Amino acid sequence: MTNPLLTDITVNDAHALLDKQAVLVDVREPNETAAEAIPGSIKLPLSVLARGEPANLPDGPVVFLCASGARTTRNSAALASLAKGDAYCMTGGIMAWKRAGLPTERG
Repeated sequence: MTNPLLTDITVNDAHALLDKQAVLVDVREPNETAAEAIPGSIKLPLSVLARGEPANLPDGPVVFLCASGARTTRNSAALASLAKGDAYCMTGGIMAWKRAGLPTERG
């Protein structure tokens, strides 16, 4: 199923979805994810998608994130079209994830 837009969810909701086999997809650029990323997240920069390269995302729910949520929201329709299941935008991005005390790592 392809969603026309992403559904906004909180960091806590995104974290809970990970237990239901959701994947986190970080759309920030390589220099950003190299500095800090969420463990286990798929790195899929918007610049790569803009070149038309395939996303090859797994089936099931997908939670997209960026630094603050702004880039994900601006690209909501394009990102939602990549998902093979429900598609979400984690509001607040990795900054909200860190504020919630959830783990990050050097990418």
